[in-house]
Amino acid sequence: MRDFHTSVVELRQPFQDTVASEPYECGWAQEAIFFITVEDVDADFDQLGLHVQISADGIRWTDEGTTASISGPGLTPVRIRHFGGWLRISGELSGGARRAVLSVRLVLKG
Repeated sequence: MRDFHTSVVELRQPFQDTVASEPYECGWAQEAIFFITVEDVDADFDQLGLHVQISADGIRWTDEGTTASISGPGLTPVRIRHFGGWLRISGELSGGARRAVLSVRLVLKG
């Protein structure tokens, strides 16, 4: 039987200009899905460009290559395979007041 785990990485967290979720150690997992929810509350942006980042130590980060572009409130999944020990999602808000409230859940299977 495969292991399965869901973690709430950010819960209704306000972001201004840039986004960087808390890092999560998940080296045991074989696949991951970020579920990013842009809350209706205080959403004032035209575009949210996100990219998955990986790390060997949870301190130094590099882009993994998977991206997502979000243009308003709602739920967006981002699937990842072949990653190292740590994951996070980061990006930039553009347009409007560059403000958003996000919830980020990370679902892992191994």
